[in-house]
Amino acid sequence: MHSVFNEMALSQVWGRLNNAIIVRGQGSYVFDDQGNRYLDFTSGIGVTATGHCHPQIVAAIQSQASQLLFGQMNCMLPEITMRYARALEAATPDSIETFFFSNSGAEAVEGAVKLAKAATGRTNLIAFEGGFHGRTSMTMALTSSKKTYRADYQPLPSGVFFSPFPNAFYYGWESDQAVAFCLKQLHRLLQTQTPPKETAAMIIEPVLGEGGFVPAPPSFLAGLRTICDETGILLIVDEIQSGFGRTGKMWAHEHSGILPDILTMAKGIAAGLPMSAIGSSKELMSRWPKGSHGGTYGGGSAIAMSAAIATLNVIDEEQLISNAARMGDYLRERLETILSSLAFSSDLRGAGLMIGVEFDRDGTPDSQRASQIQKQCLESGLMLLICGTGGNVIRWIPPLNVSQDELDSALQIFQSAAKSSLSGND
Repeated sequence: MHSVFNEMALSQVWGRLNNAIIVRGQGSYVFDDQGNRYLDFTSGIGVTATGHCHPQIVAAIQSQASQLLFGQMNCMLPEITMRYARALEAATPDSIETFFFSNSGAEAVEGAVKLAKAATGRTNLIAFEGGFHGRTSMTMALTSSKKTYRADYQPLPSGVFFSPFPNAFYYGWESDQAVAFCLKQLHRLLQTQTPPKETAAMIIEPVLGEGGFVPAPPSFLAGLRTICDETGILLIVDEIQSGFGRTGKMWAHEHSGILPDILTMAKGIAAGLPMSAIGSSKELMSRWPKGSHGGTYGGGSAIAMSAAIATLNVIDEEQLISNAARMGDYLRERLETILSSLAFSSDLRGAGLMIGVEFDRDGTPDSQRASQIQKQCLESGLMLLICGTGGNVIRWIPPLNVSQDELDSALQIFQSAAKSSLSGND
């Protein structure tokens, strides 16, 4: 039996996968106060990308703690922040040269919107259906992955217009047909609701996160880049969940060959410490008036910066991007074999170690099956998350340094749970 915790001490607003009291994490595993071990394939929703308590990152944090904990960016320039900015510049696309640091993904998106509006003098924004960009008022206004995130909080900030995302499985089309339709609808939106002269930016996740782990086809991202180049609209690429090697490349948009105007980053950036970043060209960032944006903690946490530098080093030294690509291919192949042997409808998609399995029943989301499988996996020691507008997508997001043996253990649990769901649903 798990220890009882005081429910009144923690807000009930958090949805929670596991009520076990976790006391320790190591690599791909976490351990509760009763000694039970769980394979953590949630990675804190993609945050612990190098696994729990990677020794090199722990050592960097411990060393930094005795030198400088915090240096507020308006008051001083912490050397470690400057060092990380140079390292991040080397790790980002050629169009990204300078950075503003903050604490969370939502803050990064909020800041990116402010940068785009200040730089262009335009007011409106275009987001894409199924996207998730955060839980502040502005980022909720950009979010359409699930009604829960917006319910009871409207009206939200105005000037946001939604265009379809090419989710071929949802439409029941081939990818090319979905792309052509969605680009046509985007052109129509610019002609009928938010003309380019009023539109500061488009924002898109190159792989929908909460919206169901749906990759944007390369031709769609290329189409957005062309439209933005022709109209002066800025392209914000939200890599908060998909960045830092998650998809088998450092950045998910690299699969399409495009360059962003503004890049937002968080989650896997610092191994679990609160940190995020906005990146753009120096010229674009120079159009952001001094003092018009800021924050007490952004960029000032020397502890977070030390973890971020160590994270980049671990990704490079341990070749975690290639491991994500290789293990991702293995995971997809095994999942394809498992799913093909089961008599229910599903869609398998994603890249690297950002894989989604969507369950469908007669053209409608099968959230019951997804929840049943998730629950049984947890009971067997495997933590997996659900996403998707219909709550019917199981997402695989293990650490980038996951081993094949760990994947095999997880797949065995998943296969057993999927088979059991047949008797409960069909």
